[in-house]
Amino acid sequence: MDQLIRLLMRTAYWVRHPPSRMQMYVMAAVVVIAVLCVAIEAFWGWPSGLRVNRVPRDLGFRPL
Repeated sequence: MDQLIRLLMRTAYWVRHPPSRMQMYVMAAVVVIAVLCVAIEAFWGWPSGLRVNRVPRDLGFRPL
């Protein structure tokens, strides 16, 4: 199913059956955490200890 149609169907369901107050708090917290992560990445950058280092393809191991 197309992503846009799925989103519109979910939105229509939420209009007919609104989520509880606790679900709304959880969704808001997830959005705030995501925005905070993006802001940290944009202003200070990602810590070098959490970066993924590429492994060379040829490690010298040759199967028989």
